[in-house]
Amino acid sequence: MFLRPHRRTKDGKPHTYWSLVETVRTPDGPRQRRLCYLGELNASGQARWLKTTEVFNQQGESRQLKLFPCEAEVPEDDPAVVRVLVEQVRLERPRRFGDCLLGLELWKRLGLDRFWEPLLDREEDPAEVTWSRVAALLAINRLCAPGSELAIEERWYPATALDDLLGIEEGRINHTRLYRALDRLLPHKTKLEQHLTRRYGELFAAEFDVLLYDLTSSYVEGAARKDPMMRRGYSRDHRPDCKQVVIALIVNVEGFPLSYVTFDGNRADVTTLEAVLRMVERKYGKARRIWVFDRGVVSEENLEALRRRGGQYLVGTPRSKLKQFEQSLLETSGWERVRREVEVKLVPIPQGEETYLLCRSTARRQKEQAIRSRFSGRMEKALKALQKRVAEGQLKDRHKVERRLGSLQARHPQVADLYQVSVTEKAGVLTLEWKLIADRQRWQRAREGAYLLRTNLSPAAPDKLWKNYIQLTEAAFRALKSELSIRPIFHQLERRAKAHILVAFLGYALWVTLKHLLARKHSAFSPAQALALLGRLISADIVLPTADGHQIRLRRVTTPTTEQKALLDQLGITLPERLSFDQECSADSTIA
Repeated sequence: MFLRPHRRTKDGKPHTYWSLVETVRTPDGPRQRRLCYLGELNASGQARWLKTTEVFNQQGESRQLKLFPCEAEVPEDDPAVVRVLVEQVRLERPRRFGDCLLGLELWKRLGLDRFWEPLLDREEDPAEVTWSRVAALLAINRLCAPGSELAIEERWYPATALDDLLGIEEGRINHTRLYRALDRLLPHKTKLEQHLTRRYGELFAAEFDVLLYDLTSSYVEGAARKDPMMRRGYSRDHRPDCKQVVIALIVNVEGFPLSYVTFDGNRADVTTLEAVLRMVERKYGKARRIWVFDRGVVSEENLEALRRRGGQYLVGTPRSKLKQFEQSLLETSGWERVRREVEVKLVPIPQGEETYLLCRSTARRQKEQAIRSRFSGRMEKALKALQKRVAEGQLKDRHKVERRLGSLQARHPQVADLYQVSVTEKAGVLTLEWKLIADRQRWQRAREGAYLLRTNLSPAAPDKLWKNYIQLTEAAFRALKSELSIRPIFHQLERRAKAHILVAFLGYALWVTLKHLLARKHSAFSPAQALALLGRLISADIVLPTADGHQIRLRRVTTPTTEQKALLDQLGITLPERLSFDQECSADSTIA
Protein backbone atom coordinates (compact mmCIF):
# COMPACT_ATOMS: atom_id res chain seq x y z
CA MET A 1 0.00 0.00 0.00
CA PHE A 2 1.49 3.36 -0.97
CA LEU A 3 0.71 6.93 -2.05
CA ARG A 4 0.56 7.61 -5.74
CA PRO A 5 0.89 11.18 -7.09
CA HIS A 6 -1.14 12.48 -10.06
CA ARG A 7 0.28 15.64 -11.56
CA ARG A 8 -1.49 18.09 -13.85
CA THR A 9 -1.28 21.75 -14.86
CA LYS A 10 -4.29 23.98 -14.52
CA ASP A 11 -4.31 27.67 -15.58
CA GLY A 12 -0.56 27.55 -15.82
CA LYS A 13 -0.15 26.30 -12.25
CA PRO A 14 1.17 22.83 -11.31
CA HIS A 15 -1.02 20.67 -9.11
CA THR A 16 -0.28 17.33 -7.46
CA TYR A 17 -3.11 15.06 -6.34
CA TRP A 18 -2.57 11.99 -4.19
CA SER A 19 -4.40 8.71 -3.81
CA LEU A 20 -3.74 5.69 -1.61
CA VAL A 21 -3.40 2.56 -3.76
CA GLU A 22 -2.64 -1.12 -3.30
CA THR A 23 -1.30 -3.71 -5.71
CA VAL A 24 -3.69 -6.55 -6.55
CA ARG A 25 -3.38 -9.59 -8.78
CA THR A 26 -5.70 -9.78 -11.80
CA PRO A 27 -5.94 -12.20 -14.75
CA ASP A 28 -4.00 -9.58 -16.76
CA GLY A 29 -1.22 -9.33 -14.19
CA PRO A 30 -0.53 -7.02 -11.20
CA ARG A 31 -2.59 -3.85 -11.16
CA GLN A 32 -2.94 -0.88 -8.84
CA ARG A 33 -6.35 -0.40 -7.21
CA ARG A 34 -7.20 2.94 -5.66
CA LEU A 35 -8.41 2.66 -2.09
CA CYS A 36 -8.91 6.31 -1.16
CA TYR A 37 -8.57 9.64 -2.88
CA LEU A 38 -6.63 12.01 -0.64
CA GLY A 39 -6.83 15.12 -2.74
CA GLU A 40 -4.23 17.78 -3.35
CA LEU A 41 -1.11 18.44 -1.32
CA ASN A 42 0.24 21.89 -2.01
CA ALA A 43 3.48 22.61 -3.80
CA SER A 44 5.73 25.58 -3.22
CA GLY A 45 5.02 28.84 -5.04
CA GLN A 46 1.30 28.19 -5.00
CA ALA A 47 0.03 30.81 -2.63
CA ARG A 48 -3.04 31.57 -4.71
CA TRP A 49 -4.02 27.93 -4.95
CA LEU A 50 -3.41 26.64 -1.45
CA LYS A 51 -5.69 23.82 -0.36
CA THR A 52 -6.58 23.64 3.31
CA THR A 53 -7.86 20.78 5.43
CA GLU A 54 -9.98 21.34 8.51
CA VAL A 55 -8.92 19.19 11.45
CA PHE A 56 -9.74 19.05 15.14
CA ASN A 57 -7.39 18.69 18.07
CA GLN A 58 -8.06 16.47 21.07
CA GLN A 59 -9.92 19.33 22.76
CA GLY A 60 -12.30 19.53 19.79
CA GLU A 61 -10.92 22.87 18.56
CA SER A 62 -10.99 23.39 14.78
CA ARG A 63 -7.93 24.43 12.76
CA GLN A 64 -7.23 24.87 9.04
CA LEU A 65 -4.02 23.20 7.87
CA LYS A 66 -2.09 23.55 4.61
CA LEU A 67 -0.53 20.21 3.74
CA PHE A 68 2.80 19.96 1.86
CA PRO A 69 5.07 17.02 1.10
CA CYS A 70 8.07 17.17 3.40
CA GLU A 71 10.50 17.85 0.53
CA ALA A 72 8.60 20.96 -0.63
CA GLU A 73 9.99 24.40 0.10
CA VAL A 74 7.48 26.16 2.33
CA PRO A 75 7.44 29.35 4.36
CA GLU A 76 8.69 28.59 7.86
CA ASP A 77 6.72 31.39 9.54
CA ASP A 78 3.26 30.13 8.59
CA PRO A 79 1.81 28.20 11.59
CA ALA A 80 -0.85 26.57 9.39
CA VAL A 81 1.74 24.85 7.20
CA VAL A 82 2.22 21.14 7.86
CA ARG A 83 4.86 19.00 6.14
CA VAL A 84 3.75 15.40 5.56
CA LEU A 85 6.16 12.44 5.58
CA VAL A 86 4.72 10.93 2.41
CA GLU A 87 6.68 7.67 2.61
CA GLN A 88 5.19 6.92 6.07
CA VAL A 89 1.52 7.46 5.17
CA ARG A 90 -0.56 4.43 6.17
CA LEU A 91 -4.14 3.14 6.34
CA GLU A 92 -5.67 2.17 9.69
CA ARG A 93 -9.03 1.23 11.21
CA PRO A 94 -10.70 -0.45 8.21
CA ARG A 95 -14.42 -0.89 8.91
CA ARG A 96 -17.38 -2.32 6.96
CA PHE A 97 -19.18 0.64 5.50
CA GLY A 98 -21.17 -0.05 2.34
CA ASP A 99 -23.66 -2.65 3.60
CA CYS A 100 -24.24 -0.66 6.82
CA LEU A 101 -24.86 2.51 4.79
CA LEU A 102 -27.35 0.57 2.65
CA GLY A 103 -29.14 -0.77 5.75
CA LEU A 104 -29.38 2.73 7.23
CA GLU A 105 -30.70 4.11 3.93
CA LEU A 106 -33.43 1.42 3.84
CA TRP A 107 -34.27 2.23 7.49
CA LYS A 108 -34.78 5.88 6.57
CA ARG A 109 -36.76 5.16 3.39
CA LEU A 110 -39.22 3.15 5.45
CA GLY A 111 -39.49 6.14 7.77
CA LEU A 112 -38.41 4.04 10.73
CA ASP A 113 -36.18 6.79 12.12
CA ARG A 114 -39.18 9.15 12.28
CA PHE A 115 -41.38 6.35 13.64
CA TRP A 116 -39.15 5.30 16.53
CA GLU A 117 -37.79 8.68 17.68
CA PRO A 118 -40.98 10.01 19.33
CA LEU A 119 -41.79 6.59 20.80
CA LEU A 120 -38.38 5.77 22.29
CA ASP A 121 -36.41 9.01 22.73
CA ARG A 122 -38.33 10.78 25.47
CA GLU A 123 -37.01 13.90 27.15
CA GLU A 124 -38.11 12.68 30.56
CA ASP A 125 -36.06 9.51 30.11
CA PRO A 126 -32.74 10.64 28.53
CA ALA A 127 -30.19 8.01 27.55
CA GLU A 128 -26.48 8.14 26.71
CA VAL A 129 -27.36 6.61 23.34
CA THR A 130 -30.82 7.35 21.99
CA TRP A 131 -32.88 4.16 21.85
CA SER A 132 -34.04 4.83 18.29
CA ARG A 133 -30.42 4.54 17.11
CA VAL A 134 -29.94 1.30 19.00
CA ALA A 135 -33.09 -0.03 17.30
CA ALA A 136 -31.59 0.89 13.93
CA LEU A 137 -28.37 -0.91 14.86
CA LEU A 138 -30.27 -4.11 15.78
CA ALA A 139 -32.27 -4.12 12.54
CA ILE A 140 -29.23 -3.39 10.35
CA ASN A 141 -27.35 -6.23 12.02
CA ARG A 142 -30.27 -8.57 11.30
CA LEU A 143 -30.09 -7.53 7.62
CA CYS A 144 -26.32 -7.58 7.14
CA ALA A 145 -24.87 -10.21 9.50
CA PRO A 146 -27.45 -11.73 11.88
CA GLY A 147 -26.04 -12.56 15.29
CA SER A 148 -26.71 -12.53 19.00
CA GLU A 149 -26.45 -9.36 21.06
CA LEU A 150 -23.18 -10.61 22.51
CA ALA A 151 -21.80 -11.24 19.02
CA ILE A 152 -22.86 -7.72 18.01
CA GLU A 153 -20.95 -6.22 20.92
CA GLU A 154 -17.80 -8.32 20.64
CA ARG A 155 -17.34 -8.88 16.90
CA TRP A 156 -19.74 -7.26 14.48
CA TYR A 157 -20.24 -3.69 15.71
CA PRO A 158 -16.51 -2.94 16.27
CA ALA A 159 -15.87 -4.05 12.67
CA THR A 160 -18.45 -1.65 11.17
CA ALA A 161 -18.63 2.10 10.58
CA LEU A 162 -22.01 2.38 12.32
CA ASP A 163 -20.47 4.54 15.03
CA ASP A 164 -19.89 7.19 12.34
CA LEU A 165 -23.15 6.57 10.48
CA LEU A 166 -25.34 6.62 13.59
CA GLY A 167 -23.27 9.12 15.57
CA ILE A 168 -22.69 6.77 18.49
CA GLU A 169 -19.58 7.36 20.56
CA GLU A 170 -17.03 4.60 20.94
CA GLY A 171 -17.63 2.16 23.77
CA ARG A 172 -21.32 2.98 24.13
CA ILE A 173 -22.66 -0.25 22.63
CA ASN A 174 -22.74 -3.33 24.84
CA HIS A 175 -25.03 -6.32 25.18
CA THR A 176 -26.78 -4.83 28.23
CA ARG A 177 -27.82 -1.75 26.28
CA LEU A 178 -28.98 -3.98 23.40
CA TYR A 179 -31.10 -6.08 25.77
CA ARG A 180 -32.68 -2.95 27.26
CA ALA A 181 -33.49 -1.74 23.74
CA LEU A 182 -35.32 -5.01 23.04
CA ASP A 183 -37.53 -4.38 26.08
CA ARG A 184 -38.52 -0.97 24.67
CA LEU A 185 -39.37 -2.19 21.14
CA LEU A 186 -41.90 -4.91 21.87
CA PRO A 187 -44.80 -2.75 23.24
CA HIS A 188 -45.01 -0.90 19.90
CA LYS A 189 -45.44 -3.99 17.68
CA THR A 190 -48.95 -3.12 16.44
CA LYS A 191 -48.07 0.51 15.63
CA LEU A 192 -44.94 -0.68 13.81
CA GLU A 193 -46.90 -3.11 11.61
CA GLN A 194 -49.43 -0.45 10.69
CA HIS A 195 -46.68 2.08 9.92
CA LEU A 196 -44.85 -0.38 7.65
CA THR A 197 -48.06 -1.27 5.82
CA ARG A 198 -48.61 2.42 5.02
CA ARG A 199 -45.01 2.88 3.85
CA TYR A 200 -45.17 -0.13 1.54
CA GLY A 201 -48.23 1.43 -0.05
CA GLU A 202 -46.54 4.83 -0.42
CA LEU A 203 -43.27 3.46 -1.80
CA PHE A 204 -44.47 0.53 -3.92
CA ALA A 205 -48.27 0.86 -4.15
CA ALA A 206 -48.46 -2.45 -2.27
CA GLU A 207 -51.94 -3.89 -1.68
CA PHE A 208 -53.01 -6.36 0.98
CA ASP A 209 -56.20 -7.84 -0.42
CA VAL A 210 -54.47 -11.20 -1.03
CA LEU A 211 -52.69 -12.54 2.07
CA LEU A 212 -50.28 -15.47 2.27
CA TYR A 213 -50.13 -17.28 5.60
CA ASP A 214 -47.50 -19.77 6.68
CA LEU A 215 -45.83 -21.01 9.84
CA THR A 216 -42.28 -21.69 10.84
CA SER A 217 -40.55 -22.35 14.13
CA SER A 218 -37.41 -21.33 15.95
CA TYR A 219 -35.78 -23.36 18.66
CA VAL A 220 -34.20 -21.98 21.82
CA GLU A 221 -30.75 -22.78 23.16
CA GLY A 222 -31.04 -23.64 26.85
CA ALA A 223 -33.85 -24.78 29.12
CA ALA A 224 -35.91 -21.54 28.89
CA ARG A 225 -37.64 -22.38 32.17
CA LYS A 226 -38.91 -18.81 32.53
CA ASP A 227 -40.53 -18.80 29.10
CA PRO A 228 -43.86 -20.70 29.08
CA MET A 229 -44.15 -20.15 25.33
CA MET A 230 -41.20 -22.47 24.66
CA ARG A 231 -42.49 -26.04 24.30
CA ARG A 232 -41.44 -29.21 22.53
CA GLY A 233 -43.45 -29.91 19.41
CA TYR A 234 -43.11 -30.74 15.72
CA SER A 235 -39.67 -29.35 14.86
CA ARG A 236 -39.16 -27.90 11.38
CA ASP A 237 -35.53 -27.36 12.40
CA HIS A 238 -34.94 -31.08 12.99
CA ARG A 239 -34.15 -30.27 16.63
CA PRO A 240 -36.73 -32.29 18.62
CA ASP A 241 -34.34 -32.12 21.57
CA CYS A 242 -34.94 -28.36 21.92
CA LYS A 243 -37.93 -26.33 23.01
CA GLN A 244 -39.33 -24.04 20.35
CA VAL A 245 -41.76 -21.27 19.48
CA VAL A 246 -44.13 -21.33 16.49
CA ILE A 247 -44.23 -18.18 14.33
CA ALA A 248 -47.08 -17.39 11.94
CA LEU A 249 -46.19 -14.84 9.25
CA ILE A 250 -48.66 -12.98 7.01
CA VAL A 251 -47.44 -11.36 3.80
CA ASN A 252 -49.00 -10.15 0.56
CA VAL A 253 -48.29 -11.73 -2.82
CA GLU A 254 -45.28 -9.44 -3.32
CA GLY A 255 -43.73 -10.57 -0.05
CA PHE A 256 -44.41 -7.41 1.99
CA PRO A 257 -45.08 -8.49 5.59
CA LEU A 258 -48.39 -7.43 7.12
CA SER A 259 -48.05 -8.99 10.57
CA TYR A 260 -46.90 -12.00 12.52
CA VAL A 261 -48.10 -13.96 15.57
CA THR A 262 -46.20 -16.16 18.01
CA PHE A 263 -47.69 -19.38 19.42
CA ASP A 264 -46.59 -21.94 21.96
CA GLY A 265 -44.07 -24.41 20.55
CA ASN A 266 -46.49 -27.37 20.74
CA ARG A 267 -49.32 -25.61 18.89
CA ALA A 268 -50.60 -27.57 15.88
CA ASP A 269 -50.66 -25.60 12.61
CA VAL A 270 -54.31 -26.35 11.95
CA THR A 271 -55.39 -24.70 15.22
CA THR A 272 -53.75 -21.30 14.53
CA LEU A 273 -55.94 -19.85 11.77
CA GLU A 274 -58.88 -18.68 13.88
CA ALA A 275 -56.59 -16.62 16.15
CA VAL A 276 -54.85 -15.07 13.14
CA LEU A 277 -58.15 -14.13 11.49
CA ARG A 278 -59.30 -12.36 14.65
CA MET A 279 -55.99 -10.53 14.96
CA VAL A 280 -56.07 -9.25 11.38
CA GLU A 281 -59.69 -8.11 11.73
CA ARG A 282 -58.88 -6.30 14.98
CA LYS A 283 -55.91 -4.44 13.49
CA TYR A 284 -57.06 -3.84 9.92
CA GLY A 285 -60.83 -4.20 10.02
CA LYS A 286 -63.18 -6.70 8.43
CA ALA A 287 -62.66 -6.85 4.70
CA ARG A 288 -63.16 -9.39 1.95
CA ARG A 289 -59.66 -10.80 1.77
CA ILE A 290 -58.24 -13.74 -0.14
CA TRP A 291 -56.20 -16.10 2.03
CA VAL A 292 -53.53 -18.43 0.68
CA PHE A 293 -52.06 -21.17 2.87
CA ASP A 294 -50.75 -24.69 2.56
CA ARG A 295 -52.29 -28.03 3.45
CA GLY A 296 -50.91 -28.03 7.01
CA VAL A 297 -53.45 -25.33 7.97
CA VAL A 298 -56.35 -26.79 5.99
CA SER A 299 -59.33 -28.31 7.76
CA GLU A 300 -63.03 -28.20 7.00
CA GLU A 301 -63.56 -26.16 10.18
CA ASN A 302 -60.99 -23.55 9.10
CA LEU A 303 -62.45 -23.23 5.62
CA GLU A 304 -65.95 -22.90 7.07
CA ALA A 305 -64.70 -20.14 9.42
CA LEU A 306 -63.37 -18.26 6.40
CA ARG A 307 -66.61 -18.64 4.50
CA ARG A 308 -68.61 -17.35 7.50
CA ARG A 309 -66.48 -14.21 7.43
CA GLY A 310 -67.07 -13.75 3.73
CA GLY A 311 -63.44 -14.59 3.07
CA GLN A 312 -62.05 -16.36 0.04
CA TYR A 313 -59.22 -18.83 -0.07
CA LEU A 314 -56.72 -20.66 -2.23
CA VAL A 315 -55.19 -23.54 -0.32
CA GLY A 316 -53.22 -26.75 -0.70
CA THR A 317 -54.79 -30.13 -0.06
CA PRO A 318 -53.51 -33.47 1.28
CA ARG A 319 -52.06 -35.66 -1.47
CA SER A 320 -54.50 -38.42 -0.59
CA LYS A 321 -57.24 -36.29 -2.17
CA LEU A 322 -55.57 -36.67 -5.59
CA LYS A 323 -57.16 -40.12 -5.91
CA GLN A 324 -60.56 -38.48 -6.34
CA PHE A 325 -59.24 -36.76 -9.48
CA GLU A 326 -57.42 -39.71 -10.97
CA GLN A 327 -59.30 -39.54 -14.28
CA SER A 328 -58.61 -35.81 -14.73
CA LEU A 329 -54.97 -36.34 -13.86
CA LEU A 330 -54.54 -39.11 -16.42
CA GLU A 331 -56.28 -37.18 -19.21
CA THR A 332 -53.90 -35.43 -21.61
CA SER A 333 -56.28 -32.62 -22.61
CA GLY A 334 -57.12 -29.41 -20.74
CA TRP A 335 -53.65 -28.72 -19.36
CA GLU A 336 -52.21 -25.20 -19.53
CA ARG A 337 -48.49 -24.50 -19.25
CA VAL A 338 -47.73 -21.70 -16.77
CA ARG A 339 -43.98 -22.26 -16.66
CA ARG A 340 -41.65 -24.26 -18.81
CA GLU A 341 -41.80 -27.13 -16.29
CA VAL A 342 -45.29 -26.60 -14.77
CA GLU A 343 -48.77 -27.45 -16.12
CA VAL A 344 -52.14 -26.77 -14.48
CA LYS A 345 -55.77 -27.76 -15.10
CA LEU A 346 -59.01 -26.41 -13.63
CA VAL A 347 -61.42 -29.06 -12.34
CA PRO A 348 -64.74 -27.47 -11.31
CA ILE A 349 -67.02 -29.47 -8.99
CA PRO A 350 -70.60 -29.72 -10.35
CA GLN A 351 -73.07 -27.79 -8.18
CA GLY A 352 -70.27 -26.98 -5.74
CA GLU A 353 -68.88 -23.75 -4.32
CA GLU A 354 -65.30 -24.77 -4.92
CA THR A 355 -62.92 -25.30 -7.81
CA TYR A 356 -59.90 -27.56 -7.76
CA LEU A 357 -56.67 -26.85 -9.61
CA LEU A 358 -54.55 -29.82 -10.63
CA CYS A 359 -50.86 -29.00 -10.96
CA ARG A 360 -47.91 -31.07 -12.07
CA SER A 361 -44.26 -30.11 -12.12
CA THR A 362 -41.51 -31.75 -14.14
CA ALA A 363 -38.86 -30.89 -11.56
CA ARG A 364 -40.97 -32.26 -8.72
CA ARG A 365 -41.74 -35.41 -10.74
CA GLN A 366 -38.03 -36.06 -11.33
CA LYS A 367 -37.31 -35.58 -7.63
CA GLU A 368 -40.11 -37.90 -6.52
CA GLN A 369 -39.15 -40.50 -9.12
CA ALA A 370 -35.59 -40.49 -7.83
CA ILE A 371 -36.82 -40.90 -4.25
CA ARG A 372 -39.17 -43.74 -5.22
CA SER A 373 -36.46 -45.46 -7.23
CA ARG A 374 -34.05 -45.27 -4.30
CA PHE A 375 -36.54 -46.67 -1.78
CA SER A 376 -37.82 -49.32 -4.22
CA GLY A 377 -34.27 -50.48 -4.80
CA ARG A 378 -33.70 -50.83 -1.07
CA MET A 379 -37.04 -52.57 -0.58
CA GLU A 380 -36.43 -55.09 -3.36
CA LYS A 381 -32.88 -55.78 -2.20
CA ALA A 382 -34.16 -56.49 1.30
CA LEU A 383 -37.01 -58.67 -0.01
CA LYS A 384 -34.60 -60.71 -2.12
CA ALA A 385 -32.28 -61.21 0.85
CA LEU A 386 -35.18 -62.30 3.07
CA GLN A 387 -36.52 -64.55 0.32
CA LYS A 388 -33.09 -66.18 -0.05
CA ARG A 389 -32.77 -66.84 3.69
CA VAL A 390 -36.23 -68.47 3.75
CA ALA A 391 -35.45 -70.58 0.68
CA GLU A 392 -32.14 -71.79 2.18
CA GLY A 393 -33.89 -72.78 5.39
CA GLN A 394 -32.11 -70.23 7.58
CA LEU A 395 -35.52 -68.94 8.74
CA LYS A 396 -37.97 -71.72 9.53
CA ASP A 397 -40.33 -69.99 11.97
CA ARG A 398 -43.22 -68.37 10.10
CA HIS A 399 -43.77 -65.82 12.89
CA LYS A 400 -40.14 -64.70 12.72
CA VAL A 401 -40.41 -64.30 8.94
CA GLU A 402 -43.55 -62.21 9.28
CA ARG A 403 -41.93 -60.06 11.96
CA ARG A 404 -38.90 -59.49 9.69
CA LEU A 405 -41.28 -58.65 6.86
CA GLY A 406 -43.22 -56.18 9.02
CA SER A 407 -39.99 -54.49 10.11
CA LEU A 408 -38.87 -54.22 6.50
CA GLN A 409 -42.15 -52.61 5.43
CA ALA A 410 -41.96 -50.18 8.36
CA ARG A 411 -38.50 -49.05 7.22
CA HIS A 412 -39.76 -48.29 3.71
CA PRO A 413 -43.29 -46.86 4.16
CA GLN A 414 -42.96 -44.76 0.99
CA VAL A 415 -43.12 -47.85 -1.26
CA ALA A 416 -44.35 -50.67 0.98
CA ASP A 417 -47.88 -50.55 -0.47
CA LEU A 418 -46.52 -51.14 -4.02
CA TYR A 419 -45.59 -54.74 -3.21
CA GLN A 420 -47.72 -57.80 -2.60
CA VAL A 421 -45.90 -60.17 -0.27
CA SER A 422 -47.10 -63.60 0.84
CA VAL A 423 -45.66 -66.22 3.17
CA THR A 424 -46.93 -69.76 2.60
CA GLU A 425 -46.13 -73.04 4.33
CA LYS A 426 -46.45 -76.41 2.63
CA ALA A 427 -45.27 -79.69 4.09
CA GLY A 428 -43.38 -77.76 6.75
CA VAL A 429 -41.46 -75.74 4.15
CA LEU A 430 -41.83 -71.95 4.14
CA THR A 431 -41.97 -69.97 0.91
CA LEU A 432 -41.85 -66.18 0.54
CA GLU A 433 -43.15 -64.67 -2.67
CA TRP A 434 -43.41 -61.00 -3.65
CA LYS A 435 -44.36 -58.96 -6.71
CA LEU A 436 -45.13 -55.40 -7.74
CA ILE A 437 -48.80 -54.44 -7.85
CA ALA A 438 -49.16 -53.02 -11.36
CA ASP A 439 -52.19 -50.78 -10.71
CA ARG A 440 -50.60 -49.16 -7.66
CA GLN A 441 -47.32 -48.67 -9.47
CA ARG A 442 -49.17 -47.05 -12.40
CA TRP A 443 -51.01 -44.68 -10.04
CA GLN A 444 -47.79 -43.91 -8.16
CA ARG A 445 -46.13 -42.86 -11.42
CA ALA A 446 -49.14 -40.82 -12.50
CA ARG A 447 -49.28 -38.77 -9.30
CA GLU A 448 -45.54 -38.12 -9.09
CA GLY A 449 -44.94 -34.39 -9.41
CA ALA A 450 -48.67 -33.65 -9.02
CA TYR A 451 -50.42 -31.65 -6.32
CA LEU A 452 -53.89 -30.21 -5.84
CA LEU A 453 -55.08 -26.72 -4.93
CA ARG A 454 -58.56 -25.83 -3.70
CA THR A 455 -60.36 -22.48 -3.89
CA ASN A 456 -63.77 -20.87 -3.50
CA LEU A 457 -62.79 -18.05 -5.85
CA SER A 458 -64.74 -17.67 -9.05
CA PRO A 459 -63.02 -19.74 -11.75
CA ALA A 460 -60.23 -17.51 -13.01
CA ALA A 461 -57.11 -17.84 -15.10
CA PRO A 462 -55.33 -21.00 -13.87
CA ASP A 463 -51.92 -19.37 -14.18
CA LYS A 464 -52.92 -16.53 -11.82
CA LEU A 465 -54.24 -18.97 -9.21
CA TRP A 466 -51.07 -21.03 -9.39
CA LYS A 467 -48.76 -17.99 -9.18
CA ASN A 468 -50.57 -16.68 -6.10
CA TYR A 469 -50.15 -20.02 -4.36
CA ILE A 470 -46.56 -20.67 -5.36
CA GLN A 471 -45.53 -17.39 -3.70
CA LEU A 472 -46.13 -19.22 -0.42
CA THR A 473 -43.16 -21.52 -0.99
CA GLU A 474 -40.81 -18.92 -2.44
CA ALA A 475 -38.78 -15.98 -1.20
CA ALA A 476 -40.89 -14.45 1.60
CA PHE A 477 -40.66 -17.28 4.11
CA ARG A 478 -37.27 -18.50 2.94
CA ALA A 479 -35.77 -15.08 3.73
CA LEU A 480 -37.18 -15.08 7.25
CA LYS A 481 -35.89 -18.59 7.91
CA SER A 482 -32.47 -18.44 6.24
CA GLU A 483 -31.08 -15.04 5.21
CA LEU A 484 -32.21 -13.35 8.43
CA SER A 485 -31.29 -16.34 10.63
CA ILE A 486 -34.25 -16.14 12.99
CA ARG A 487 -33.04 -19.37 14.54
CA PRO A 488 -31.82 -20.16 17.08
CA ILE A 489 -33.07 -17.98 19.95
CA PHE A 490 -30.73 -17.54 22.91
CA HIS A 491 -33.03 -15.51 25.17
CA GLN A 492 -34.47 -17.27 28.20
CA LEU A 493 -37.22 -14.72 28.98
CA GLU A 494 -40.48 -14.62 27.04
CA ARG A 495 -40.41 -10.87 26.38
CA ARG A 496 -36.83 -11.03 25.08
CA ALA A 497 -37.59 -13.99 22.79
CA LYS A 498 -40.59 -12.12 21.38
CA ALA A 499 -38.48 -8.98 20.92
CA HIS A 500 -35.87 -11.06 19.04
CA ILE A 501 -38.61 -12.13 16.62
CA LEU A 502 -39.72 -8.48 16.26
CA VAL A 503 -36.17 -7.49 15.27
CA ALA A 504 -36.14 -10.32 12.70
CA PHE A 505 -39.44 -8.92 11.37
CA LEU A 506 -37.79 -5.49 11.08
CA GLY A 507 -34.81 -7.04 9.30
CA TYR A 508 -37.18 -8.75 6.86
CA ALA A 509 -38.90 -5.39 6.22
CA LEU A 510 -35.51 -3.94 5.19
CA TRP A 511 -34.73 -7.04 3.09
CA VAL A 512 -37.99 -7.01 1.13
CA THR A 513 -37.67 -3.24 0.56
CA LEU A 514 -34.20 -3.80 -0.91
CA LYS A 515 -35.56 -6.63 -3.06
CA HIS A 516 -38.22 -4.39 -4.60
CA LEU A 517 -35.86 -1.43 -5.07
CA LEU A 518 -33.54 -3.72 -7.06
CA ALA A 519 -36.45 -5.16 -9.05
CA ARG A 520 -37.69 -1.66 -9.87
CA LYS A 521 -34.33 -0.92 -11.54
CA HIS A 522 -34.22 -4.35 -13.23
CA SER A 523 -31.00 -5.05 -11.35
CA ALA A 524 -29.25 -8.37 -11.82
CA PHE A 525 -28.45 -8.49 -8.10
CA SER A 526 -30.40 -10.28 -5.42
CA PRO A 527 -30.57 -8.65 -1.95
CA ALA A 528 -27.90 -11.03 -0.65
CA GLN A 529 -25.61 -10.28 -3.60
CA ALA A 530 -26.10 -6.53 -3.21
CA LEU A 531 -25.23 -6.67 0.49
CA ALA A 532 -22.18 -8.82 -0.17
CA LEU A 533 -20.91 -6.49 -2.90
CA LEU A 534 -21.35 -3.32 -0.88
CA GLY A 535 -19.97 -5.06 2.21
CA ARG A 536 -16.54 -4.88 0.54
CA LEU A 537 -16.75 -1.08 0.57
CA ILE A 538 -14.96 0.11 3.71
CA SER A 539 -14.11 3.26 5.61
CA ALA A 540 -10.63 3.76 7.02
CA ASP A 541 -8.30 6.35 8.52
CA ILE A 542 -5.50 7.75 6.38
CA VAL A 543 -2.73 8.52 8.85
CA LEU A 544 -0.40 11.33 7.76
CA PRO A 545 2.75 11.53 9.93
CA THR A 546 4.19 15.04 9.97
CA ALA A 547 7.74 16.32 10.14
CA ASP A 548 7.15 17.83 13.60
CA GLY A 549 6.31 14.44 15.18
CA HIS A 550 2.52 14.70 15.04
CA GLN A 551 0.03 12.90 12.83
CA ILE A 552 -3.17 13.77 11.04
CA ARG A 553 -6.01 11.28 10.61
CA LEU A 554 -8.39 11.73 7.72
CA ARG A 555 -11.34 9.33 7.73
CA ARG A 556 -12.35 8.38 4.20
CA VAL A 557 -14.43 5.80 2.31
CA THR A 558 -12.61 3.60 -0.18
CA THR A 559 -13.24 4.30 -3.83
CA PRO A 560 -16.05 2.05 -5.15
CA THR A 561 -15.37 -0.29 -8.04
CA THR A 562 -17.30 0.13 -11.28
CA GLU A 563 -19.73 -2.61 -10.19
CA GLN A 564 -20.25 -1.07 -6.75
CA LYS A 565 -20.80 2.39 -8.23
CA ALA A 566 -23.39 1.05 -10.67
CA LEU A 567 -25.28 -0.63 -7.81
CA LEU A 568 -25.18 2.53 -5.68
CA ASP A 569 -26.54 4.52 -8.64
CA GLN A 570 -29.37 2.02 -9.08
CA LEU A 571 -30.32 2.39 -5.42
CA GLY A 572 -29.95 6.18 -5.46
CA ILE A 573 -27.29 6.18 -2.72
CA THR A 574 -24.47 8.74 -2.69
CA LEU A 575 -21.29 8.02 -0.77
CA PRO A 576 -20.05 10.81 1.49
CA GLU A 577 -16.82 12.38 0.30
CA ARG A 578 -15.52 12.30 3.84
CA LEU A 579 -16.70 11.30 7.28
CA SER A 580 -16.90 13.78 10.13
CA PHE A 581 -13.61 12.71 11.69
CA ASP A 582 -10.53 14.65 10.57
CA GLN A 583 -8.23 15.00 13.54
CA GLU A 584 -4.75 16.23 14.42
CA CYS A 585 -3.12 14.48 17.34
CA SER A 586 0.26 13.68 18.86
CA ALA A 587 2.10 10.72 17.40
CA ASP A 588 1.73 8.61 20.55
CA SER A 589 -2.05 9.15 20.83
CA THR A 590 -4.46 6.32 20.06
CA ILE A 591 -7.62 7.22 18.13
CA ALA A 592 -9.82 4.29 17.16
